[in-house]
Amino acid sequence: MLVIEFKEYGAPEVLKPAERPDPVPGAGEVLVEIHAASVNAADWKVRRGKAMQKHALPHVPGRDFSGVVVACGEGADLKVGDEVFGVSPQDKEGAYASHIVFASELLALKPPSLSHVETAAMALTGLTAMVGLEDTLAVTAGEKVLIQGGAGGVGGMAIQLAHHLGCHVAATARSENHGYLRQMGADLCIDYREADLAEVLGDRDAVYDCVGGATVPGSFAALRPGGRAAFIGSGATAPEPTREGVTSLRPAVTRSRERLERVVAHTIAGAWAPPEIEEMALTEAARAHTESEAGHVRGKIVLVP
Repeated sequence: MLVIEFKEYGAPEVLKPAERPDPVPGAGEVLVEIHAASVNAADWKVRRGKAMQKHALPHVPGRDFSGVVVACGEGADLKVGDEVFGVSPQDKEGAYASHIVFASELLALKPPSLSHVETAAMALTGLTAMVGLEDTLAVTAGEKVLIQGGAGGVGGMAIQLAHHLGCHVAATARSENHGYLRQMGADLCIDYREADLAEVLGDRDAVYDCVGGATVPGSFAALRPGGRAAFIGSGATAPEPTREGVTSLRPAVTRSRERLERVVAHTIAGAWAPPEIEEMALTEAARAHTESEAGHVRGKIVLVP
């Protein structure tokens, strides 16, 4: 099978194509022929050696994918021909490949209304947006929500979901992306390069920060007293609040079939649609990482073997 691997940590150019023997599924596992795999910020952090998890080298990155089951191990509860999608555990990965062996119980059936490319683009992003807004922040209709990094993959899904849940949604992005934010469902668009969020907002019940780093103080500043903020770009733990009277949270984006089926249910219910997608060949993974690491990708990059 074809894989994209790196043998050393470094720049995008360390990503190289390689051939490996076709894997064989064990008990409770299936072999999936990958039709599409998405590119996430976590991927290039892993490649640079900056991620929370370390991997044996050479390593095949990639966390979410969509494809077709082509072989089943004993006890697997899927069958050959099933169209499925999955998000790998953080300590495994391996989706930058033509095939992957995966625990059957962690896969869900692909939404029939979506292509493999669209499904891959919505897998980890949808899971992360859903866990952040529903399971961590527990937002409710009528609340005022801010999404930091609204033009990114998770941000765009979070805007759509918050809008679907009946929230008033503000979102940050460069001004050239404000039309895209409105298309996703944002009620208020803010250029993070120019605005003081404490002055512009300060009334948010909840903030979902999909960026981290320099955005953290603004996320806390945008909250009303008693508000809560969740962070996915600030490491393994939530950052310390920069002011009193607010709550800082770190979503636990664990993988399960039940959660993926919730992503599918939201799709069927019309809570969200696929983000803007840039499709590249799997062998263009280095170029995809260069674009992703620059930090201004709108929507998602999806690799196709």
